[in-house]
Amino acid sequence: KSAKTSASVVFENIQGCSLKCLRMLLENISGLTVDDDFTMEVIHEINVAIATFRKSIDTEEFVKKCSQNKRVKEFKMTVRLLELTQSIKVENVPDSISTDYITVYFESARNGGGPVSDVQLFPEEKSAIVTFCHHKGNA
Repeated sequence: KSAKTSASVVFENIQGCSLKCLRMLLENISGLTVDDDFTMEVIHEINVAIATFRKSIDTEEFVKKCSQNKRVKEFKMTVRLLELTQSIKVENVPDSISTDYITVYFESARNGGGPVSDVQLFPEEKSAIVTFCHHKGNA
């Protein structure tokens, strides 16, 4: 993966395809295995699924393959790379958590993190915005 290419792919308009079906479809197209080689996250409210590849693959080529796939077309799904970002929103943050704890947690390589440049806590929403120094540190 180049530093400028996202390891995540967004599938939009997924309401006609169950998660189990979508997972199998991605395995068929990529030749990879869900959980071992990539993870899937579904955001039901907006009919979107995000596949994040743990294995280094050409995600641009994968998007092209998906867009040309007969089943993807039948489900009327669209596929695109997830935009790279340096900030993430963390939800369900306990009241007792400090910005220092969040910073250390997200800087941990074991958690897929990287150098953090800023943490903003929003106690009333039980959330925080974590901003990384680089794109890579927000896996």
